[in-house]
Amino acid sequence: MTTSETGHRSEPVPRPDAARTRSALLARFEATRTFSTALTATFTPVECDIQSMPDASPTRWHLAHTTWFFETFVLRETPGYTPFDASYEALFNSYYNAVGEQPRRVRRGARAHPDLATVGAYRAHVDGAVRALFERGVIDDRRAEIVELGIQHEQQHQELIVTDITHARWQRRRVPTGSRTPSPVPPPREQTWVAGREGIARIGHAAKGFSFDNERPRHRVFLEPYEIATRTVTNGEYRAFIADGGYRRPELWLSLGWDTVRSERWCAPLYWSEDAACEFTPAGWIPLEDAAPVCHVSYFEADAFARWSGARLPTEFEWEDAVSSHEQRGGQSWSTHLHRAGLPIHPCADAADDGPLEHALGNVWEWTSSHYSPYPGYEPAAGALGEYNGKFMCSQFVLRGGSCATPAGHARPSYRNFFPPSTRWQFSGIRLAR
Repeated sequence: MTTSETGHRSEPVPRPDAARTRSALLARFEATRTFSTALTATFTPVECDIQSMPDASPTRWHLAHTTWFFETFVLRETPGYTPFDASYEALFNSYYNAVGEQPRRVRRGARAHPDLATVGAYRAHVDGAVRALFERGVIDDRRAEIVELGIQHEQQHQELIVTDITHARWQRRRVPTGSRTPSPVPPPREQTWVAGREGIARIGHAAKGFSFDNERPRHRVFLEPYEIATRTVTNGEYRAFIADGGYRRPELWLSLGWDTVRSERWCAPLYWSEDAACEFTPAGWIPLEDAAPVCHVSYFEADAFARWSGARLPTEFEWEDAVSSHEQRGGQSWSTHLHRAGLPIHPCADAADDGPLEHALGNVWEWTSSHYSPYPGYEPAAGALGEYNGKFMCSQFVLRGGSCATPAGHARPSYRNFFPPSTRWQFSGIRLAR
């Protein structure tokens, strides 16, 4: 590993005016690390070992990999630092080829990993070493940026922990202990349309605070006239699509989507029961409520539903400009499902009550029609950290808005999530445009 990937081999003293910023950064680091522990506290040891499909990872791996990130990029080149276990450099590497070897993703659950107690000790070892850097006052600007990236990275994995454990429980048909009695979802507001901007719009992160490199640089796009729906599609509306033969009508589907429907035998969203009476959530099976937002649908399903509706999916630029231009309001939130499971998760934004767009942040991830591509002038970071986003800009679609599983404050209008079009295990839904 080179010094450009980790900051500096020496320990320069930061400017005096950076002390308050460093103190706040340490507090957020510790809060994020503590939250990961709290999030997984009720998981059984067996659950923490499960890799239910190739796209998911065991909880124990998530807890170790997020620790690996700080050890590799913040601590590894620090004079006097002793790694917790030298074998972890390869064992918990995800996809950083510039760092070295890594296990195949599909094999993360099959490899011999340390037990939960050892992973906990690993986390404590690394946390203590990072804390010591702050206490010695040797966190320079570059290393502070990497700590911030590590915090944001761990928050992404906190969401993945929730989505992965939900899939694991669904595969085992396991209802977690401590689940709470469902409360009815209030009826949705009538869906109406909000006119979007016509002309030149500026897209990309511009505000103060953190952003990933794929949100930059801010640039101009031209928007044709469009409208965007005030809320996301509900279960009841998606039922009507199914009842009208939505999964049996090839004219509604992209070719690759239709091939996927037939090969995977899709006939409903991922976690719906065969009779469409219930859906599986982190809290187990609950009655399927027509008023709740439809969730766990792929890009292919979102696109087919939009065609059936006589509408389309918004581009990511339309979505960002509309959400940035209007206040969001409260509404049909999926977060109650997480509370039923006793998970310490809450919506990522407290929405205002007077805006036209309902729960654009912190409800379900919303598919857009945009391919995940670099912005004009995009430059990935130097070294291994340049692999964080840029190398995945192929064969994926952009989702916007965050979900009920996204940690508080993590999402923002410029945030770009991305997945292959067949992905369904995320908390993904549909907002229409026309």
